[in-house]
Amino acid sequence: MSAIDRMGLAKELARKVLNGGETTREEALELYDAPLDELTVAANEIRERFCKRDFDLCSIVNAKSGRCSEDCKFCAQSAHYATKCDEHPILPVETLVAAAKKDAEKGVLRFSFVTSGRRLNASEIDVLCEAARRIRDEVGIAVCGSLGLLTEDEYSRLRAAGVTRIHNNLETSRRFFPQICTTHTYDQKLDALRAARRAGMTLCSGGIFGLGETPEDRIDMALTLRELEVKSVPINILNAIPGTPLANADLRPLTSADAKRIVAIYRFLLPDASLRLAGGRGLLSDSGFGCFLSGANATITGDMLTTSGIAIASDLRVIKDMGYEPKLCRD
Repeated sequence: MSAIDRMGLAKELARKVLNGGETTREEALELYDAPLDELTVAANEIRERFCKRDFDLCSIVNAKSGRCSEDCKFCAQSAHYATKCDEHPILPVETLVAAAKKDAEKGVLRFSFVTSGRRLNASEIDVLCEAARRIRDEVGIAVCGSLGLLTEDEYSRLRAAGVTRIHNNLETSRRFFPQICTTHTYDQKLDALRAARRAGMTLCSGGIFGLGETPEDRIDMALTLRELEVKSVPINILNAIPGTPLANADLRPLTSADAKRIVAIYRFLLPDASLRLAGGRGLLSDSGFGCFLSGANATITGDMLTTSGIAIASDLRVIKDMGYEPKLCRD
């Protein structure tokens, strides 16, 4: 398709989505060459139709840090690499509840425990269950978890305690995943997500962009998420932490324009999802705020796991100025 032919493509494909159709893999690839301004305007129109002005903010706590057995090549918490990551066991219940209260007072409506390692043991799950019960009863905000590869029974325990959503990033496409991690498989991730859904939880899953993946990989991951009916999709930008293999890889850092294009195309493929800016926002020249006018309608706010993020007050001010309404988006 010539450059002239691509003019108007985004508007045409947006009309298809607005009329109930689905964007195909081939159409999404064509959108990679569409004019960015036209693409983001069309993506924002899709977002307004399916998600209105609702904006979902969540915050996370590093509930267990470091010494992870997995070899994900982007991760500062992996025991396979020499990084300066803090290490600590599962945090006490009081500490977790206090963190949730602090963020809730600042306006966050969703709070997530994030733990390092392939999986939790029974005593660690006990701690998180007690913390979830107290946050549910004392704070009143939604509780989520990013807890590794658990079983349906373990997810059921957490669901009964008040953890309503499970996060487990696919990271990238099935094709490219073995280049990023070798200690667990793509199918193990899919199995964990399906187990959480059977336990009555909603799903949060996305990936990291800038790993060296192709546009095809990005689109294929979105299509897997669509097949799984995932409605909360974190979009992370690689922050190449010194000591990790990707810090020394010859990778072009993603720009704000790259991020807006990724978000916009994901909006075409996942029209009713909460597209959630996550790690790496601070590396973008506009802190990712331009993505909120390109189809994104959610973010992780405050500090990330091993890096600083964007202050909650700053995020709230900007999204309200953009006309959004902070709201707990359920799926």
